[in-house]
Amino acid sequence: MDVLDKIKAPVATELEQFGEAFRRTLYSDNPLLEQAVEHLLKGPGKQLRPLLVLLSARMMGQVDDKVIQVALALEMLHTASLVHDDVVDESDRRRGLPSMNAFLGNQAAVLAGDFILSKALECAAQTGDVRVVRHIAQLGQSLADGELRQLENKDSDVLSEAVYFDIISRKTASLFSVCARLGALAAGGADADAERLAQFGKLIGICFQLRDDVFDYGTAEIGKPVGNDMKEGKLTLPAIYAVKHSDDTSMHELAMKVRHREATADEIQKLIDFTISEGGLDYAAWHMKDMQGMADGLIDDTRDASITEALHLLASFVAERVF
Repeated sequence: MDVLDKIKAPVATELEQFGEAFRRTLYSDNPLLEQAVEHLLKGPGKQLRPLLVLLSARMMGQVDDKVIQVALALEMLHTASLVHDDVVDESDRRRGLPSMNAFLGNQAAVLAGDFILSKALECAAQTGDVRVVRHIAQLGQSLADGELRQLENKDSDVLSEAVYFDIISRKTASLFSVCARLGALAAGGADADAERLAQFGKLIGICFQLRDDVFDYGTAEIGKPVGNDMKEGKLTLPAIYAVKHSDDTSMHELAMKVRHREATADEIQKLIDFTISEGGLDYAAWHMKDMQGMADGLIDDTRDASITEALHLLASFVAERVF
């Protein structure tokens, strides 16, 4: 049994129920939507977000239909945001498969994303809990805000770690945070416990994004082409650190060419090599280790041992994963 299977083990039955409900909820008799959904289901990913909802719920109580509806709403909001982001970024790959826009074209992809988003709102409403609806609505705003800030940042000549962390906090980290919070609340957890889990979720969300960014520097096996972020004009923490801590002004100029999508493939590779040699990946690894330690400290080890062990394993997995 690998690490991810161990993390899923305490909620394996509930996760299977979620998967069945996800397929059932996205059903449509529209042929184009049916194609879109079938394409999405070919690459379901690691299901970390619904997994976090279920584990947080189990820490506070039991997984019932309300918790499943929360997990559905959040995963569908996440899925819709990815479909739309790929259109914005002009990405042609997602999880090792053609992106929705590459598969069906931009128009159909945007509309499919809208359909999935509306399903997310429907699932949130099914819970009958205004807190769930409010947090999911606010999350949607945060995801869009983060994407807009990322677009705006592409025009900046300033390299800033603070801006980088602000953007990923509004996107990846906010999603993980809300998953943990709403899982706890839907299972009857107290506000204080939900807040503690939300902070845990935020920290592992930052770790997850940092690790994903590190993959851009040399791990092609996960379905993300090497250098893909830079091809899209994105400068992540490793490159920001390496360039800012170097006296080589030519590297700053090269970084700006990458950001403005004016760099050649050879120039992108040059910046990748420079980032690695200047310790950019080590710096990101240090941050991940720090975040993992803080996340571990937020787990209430007086709760169900199987759930707390799974959460500790989840914290280490997102920081150390190799796929």
